[in-house]
Amino acid sequence: MKMPAIKKLVDTYNTTELKAAEEALYAEETLAIEVEGDDEGEQLTHVLAAIYIQEKMSTEGADYKSALRAYTTRVRECLN
Repeated sequence: MKMPAIKKLVDTYNTTELKAAEEALYAEETLAIEVEGDDEGEQLTHVLAAIYIQEKMSTEGADYKSALRAYTTRVRECLN
Protein backbone atom coordinates (compact mmCIF):
# COMPACT_ATOMS: atom_id res chain seq x y z
CA MET A 1 0.00 0.00 0.00
CA LYS A 2 1.49 3.28 -1.15
CA MET A 3 0.03 6.45 0.35
CA PRO A 4 0.97 8.73 -2.59
CA ALA A 5 -0.90 6.42 -4.99
CA ILE A 6 -3.99 6.52 -2.78
CA LYS A 7 -3.85 10.33 -2.49
CA LYS A 8 -3.56 10.63 -6.26
CA LEU A 9 -6.71 8.53 -6.71
CA VAL A 10 -8.63 10.53 -4.09
CA ASP A 11 -7.59 13.82 -5.72
CA THR A 12 -8.10 12.74 -9.33
CA TYR A 13 -11.18 10.53 -9.53
CA ASN A 14 -14.69 10.51 -8.10
CA THR A 15 -16.27 7.61 -6.25
CA THR A 16 -18.17 6.40 -9.31
CA GLU A 17 -14.95 6.12 -11.33
CA LEU A 18 -13.20 4.36 -8.48
CA LYS A 19 -16.03 1.86 -8.03
CA ALA A 20 -15.92 1.13 -11.77
CA ALA A 21 -12.18 0.48 -11.42
CA GLU A 22 -12.88 -1.84 -8.48
CA GLU A 23 -15.34 -3.84 -10.57
CA ALA A 24 -12.92 -3.96 -13.51
CA LEU A 25 -10.19 -5.32 -11.25
CA TYR A 26 -12.51 -8.02 -9.89
CA ALA A 27 -13.46 -8.97 -13.46
CA GLU A 28 -9.81 -8.84 -14.61
CA GLU A 29 -10.69 -6.21 -17.22
CA THR A 30 -8.71 -3.24 -18.45
CA LEU A 31 -9.02 -0.21 -16.20
CA ALA A 32 -10.49 3.02 -17.57
CA ILE A 33 -8.43 5.05 -15.09
CA GLU A 34 -4.77 5.02 -14.14
CA VAL A 35 -4.13 3.16 -10.90
CA GLU A 36 -0.58 2.78 -9.62
CA GLY A 37 0.51 -0.53 -8.16
CA ASP A 38 2.94 -3.36 -8.68
CA ASP A 39 0.14 -5.83 -9.43
CA GLU A 40 -3.65 -6.09 -9.49
CA GLY A 41 -3.79 -6.79 -5.76
CA GLU A 42 -1.97 -3.60 -4.89
CA GLN A 43 -4.07 -1.65 -7.39
CA LEU A 44 -7.22 -3.00 -5.76
CA THR A 45 -5.91 -2.02 -2.32
CA HIS A 46 -5.32 1.53 -3.55
CA VAL A 47 -8.77 1.77 -5.13
CA LEU A 48 -10.55 0.40 -2.06
CA ALA A 49 -8.63 2.78 0.20
CA ALA A 50 -9.49 5.75 -2.03
CA ILE A 51 -13.19 4.81 -2.02
CA TYR A 52 -13.21 4.48 1.77
CA ILE A 53 -11.44 7.82 2.21
CA GLN A 54 -13.72 9.67 -0.20
CA GLU A 55 -16.82 8.27 1.48
CA LYS A 56 -15.48 9.18 4.94
CA MET A 57 -14.74 12.70 3.73
CA SER A 58 -18.18 13.17 2.18
CA THR A 59 -20.32 11.58 4.90
CA GLU A 60 -18.44 12.76 7.98
CA GLY A 61 -16.77 15.89 6.65
CA ALA A 62 -13.37 14.50 7.58
CA ASP A 63 -10.24 15.91 6.00
CA TYR A 64 -7.94 13.66 3.96
CA LYS A 65 -5.48 12.95 6.78
CA SER A 66 -8.20 12.01 9.27
CA ALA A 67 -9.91 9.75 6.73
CA LEU A 68 -6.60 8.11 5.84
CA ARG A 69 -5.84 7.57 9.53
CA ALA A 70 -9.27 5.95 9.99
CA TYR A 71 -8.58 3.66 7.04
CA THR A 72 -5.13 2.58 8.26
CA THR A 73 -6.54 1.99 11.76
CA ARG A 74 -9.23 -0.21 10.23
CA VAL A 75 -6.61 -2.20 8.31
CA ARG A 76 -4.48 -2.66 11.45
CA GLU A 77 -7.50 -3.91 13.40
CA CYS A 78 -8.23 -6.47 10.69
CA LEU A 79 -4.68 -7.75 10.86
CA ASN A 80 -4.70 -8.22 14.62
